[in-house]
Amino acid sequence: MNNIACDLSSKQCKPCEGGVPPLSGAEITVLLQQLNDWQLQDKQINKTYHFKNYYQTMAFVNAVAWISHREDHHPDMLVGYNQCTISYTTHAIGGLSENDFICAAKIDALFSI
Repeated sequence: MNNIACDLSSKQCKPCEGGVPPLSGAEITVLLQQLNDWQLQDKQINKTYHFKNYYQTMAFVNAVAWISHREDHHPDMLVGYNQCTISYTTHAIGGLSENDFICAAKIDALFSI
């Protein structure tokens, strides 16, 4: 992860209730390059995290829930025994916002501790 991603993880999400356009393709490309292995798919960004067991997976899910609550920006999560796929999009604008990338960077930062 580079220093720019650290800058993303230090930002706070801003309330988004619509009325603003989603990020452009060029803006998404720049922000996506600042994340670690996130993929763009159908107006959302996704990443699957792998763990040794169910306990570690659930600890991760709880940490993501805490970050989501604090940022007031919530992902979709698909949880299995030893993996969790996180998907972010900003539903209020029908696409991606900077909030999606801020939260993704904060989740990646969990693994740098």
